[in-house]
Amino acid sequence: MLDPSFSHGVTTVVMGNCGVGFAPVRLENHGTLIELMEGVEDIPGTALTEGMTWGWESFPQYLDALDKRRWTMDVAAQLPHGALRHYLTRGRGDGNAEATADEIAEMARLAREAAKAGALGFSTSRTLGHHTRDGRPVPGTFAHGEELFAIGKAFAEGGGRVFEVAGAGIDRGDDPAIVKTELDWLGALAAETGLTATFIVLQHDADPTRWRAEMDRMRDWRARGAKVIPLVAARPFGVLWGWDVRHPFVGRPSYEAVASLPLAKRLVVLRKPEIRAAILGETTVYPNAAESALGVFMMATLDRCTVLVGRPDYETPPEGMLGAKAAREGKSLEAVAYDALAQDGGMLLLSLFNYADANHDTLHEQLLDRDAVVGLSDGGARCNAICDASIPTYMLTHWARDRHRGDRLALAECIRRITSQTTDLYGFDDRGRVELGKRADLNVIDFERLDLTLPYAVNDLPAGGTRLVQGSVGYDATIVAGEVTRRHGKDTGARPGRLVRG
Repeated sequence: MLDPSFSHGVTTVVMGNCGVGFAPVRLENHGTLIELMEGVEDIPGTALTEGMTWGWESFPQYLDALDKRRWTMDVAAQLPHGALRHYLTRGRGDGNAEATADEIAEMARLAREAAKAGALGFSTSRTLGHHTRDGRPVPGTFAHGEELFAIGKAFAEGGGRVFEVAGAGIDRGDDPAIVKTELDWLGALAAETGLTATFIVLQHDADPTRWRAEMDRMRDWRARGAKVIPLVAARPFGVLWGWDVRHPFVGRPSYEAVASLPLAKRLVVLRKPEIRAAILGETTVYPNAAESALGVFMMATLDRCTVLVGRPDYETPPEGMLGAKAAREGKSLEAVAYDALAQDGGMLLLSLFNYADANHDTLHEQLLDRDAVVGLSDGGARCNAICDASIPTYMLTHWARDRHRGDRLALAECIRRITSQTTDLYGFDDRGRVELGKRADLNVIDFERLDLTLPYAVNDLPAGGTRLVQGSVGYDATIVAGEVTRRHGKDTGARPGRLVRG
C-alpha cells in the first residue's frame, strides 16, 4: 500500500535518499546495509531482517527485482552512496577510508551502469547526524571531490538526473566555511556534469539566519547556469512523543506496570489521580546508555514541546509550549507533559529545525523561492518518531487555506509545489500536469473537508515493529494511471503502481 504516503494523494514516490539503500550488495553484507539503514533512518533492524527479501547483487538486478512488484503508486529509485561505497571498499576503514583510484573508477562504472538501468538520482550524506547503528559516520561522509566528481560525471553519462546531498551544514554548521565549501563543490559539480544537484536547507536554532546565505549561494550558482536546487520543508522538522512510542515516562515502575495494556484501557488507568501521582513521583530506570541519553534529551527539551491534539496544529505560538504552560499554571514540566498526554490524548511535538522563531515565517520565506523544492516528506524514516508523509496534505490545508499567524500561499502555487515541480526535478515528462496525453494520476479533493488527523502508532512492521502513521479526510478519490486506488479514505485494492526507470 505504501501508506502513509498513500493517505495523502501521492501517486509517485522516489526512494533511496540520504545515501542509504540496499544495492549494490554482496550476500555477506546484507546485515551491514540493514544496520546502516537502522542507524540513519531508525527503522528497526529486526523488522528489516524479517521483512527483507533479497535476490540481487548489482543495482540493475535490484531494479529488476522491483520491476516484479505491484503497489498503489509508482516507485522510482536512486543509487545510494553508502551501499555503493561499502560494496567497493568492502567496509575498509569503516567504509570511510579514502578510496583508491581503482575503487573510484569502479564506483564511476557502477554509477553509470545504475543510471542506464533506470536510477533517477544518486544520493549521498555529508552530515555527522547520519551514522551507523554503532555510531560511526556513514560511508561517504568524508568522500573527497575526486570521488564525488567521478561518480557525478559517470552518472550523468548514463542518463542520470539528480545528485542529492544531505549536506554538512546540517550538523557541522558551527564553521561557516564548511557550508560554503560544501555548496561550492556542489555547484561546481552541477555546472560540470549538467546534473541537477539538490541540497537540504534547514533553519537552526543556533544560527537562525544562516539558511539565507545557503540559498543565496545556490542562487549565485543558478545564475551561472548550474542547476543547484534547495530542498525545503513545508513545516517544522521535529519528533513526536506519545504513549505508544517514546515518551518521558518510559522506565518508571508505575508506568511499566500498565504499559502492556491497550492504549484505551491504559489511558483510563493513567488518568487516575493515584497513578498520576505515583508516576510523577518516580525516577526513570533506563535499560542502557542509549535510552538514558534519549531520556536526558527529552527532559532537557520538554519546555519547547507543543501538544498535537484533535486537528493537529504545527504552528503553535510560544505561549502554547509546555514551558510557558507550566509557568502559567504553576505546575512542573513533567506534570504538564503528563496531563497533555493522558488527559487530552495528544502527542508531544518537539520542533528541531525551522521553528527558531516559533512561527512559520521562515518556512514561508523559503517557499517564496520559486526554485526551492518541497522535500523532507519522509514516509518511513525514523518511523517511530517522525511522520512527515502528510506534508502534501499540509501544503493544501495549512499553506493554502488555514494559516492564521502569517501569510498563506496561493492554492495554485501549493499544487505546483507537490505536482509539476517535483516531476520536473526528476525528469518525469509523462505526469505532474493535467494535460492531454499525460498519465491519469489525479486526486479528486473536497477542499473544504480536507484535513489531517492526529498521528498514531501501529505495530504492523515485520517482527511487530512500531511506526507512526497519519491519516487524512477529504480525498474523495486518488487515481493512478487511470485506476482508482483510494475512494473516500479506503483502499480499493487496485495496484497499478509500477517501477519507473529514468
